Amino acid sequence: MNKAYIRYFEQEDILHLVISDEPESRSVELTPNITVELNSKNEMIGVEILHASAFLRDSVLESIQAKTLQLLEAEAA
Repeated sequence: MNKAYIRYFEQEDILHLVISDEPESRSVELTPNITVELNSKNEMIGVEILHASAFLRDSVLESIQAKTLQLLEAEAA
């Protein structure tokens, strides 16, 4: 497996996580904004995220809110 890296296309707001430089055999749309790229063995070689800034903002905020609530509940117990 090659070293993974991230490319960000600012004008299009697309984040592309490259896991391997292998040729893409097919892709699978997980959601309207997330596509997984697969090699000929159906192994994940990349992920493309459309509207990446909003997706990352929402994901990070959701994760932080959940962890904050867990900490507050643990303190109250």
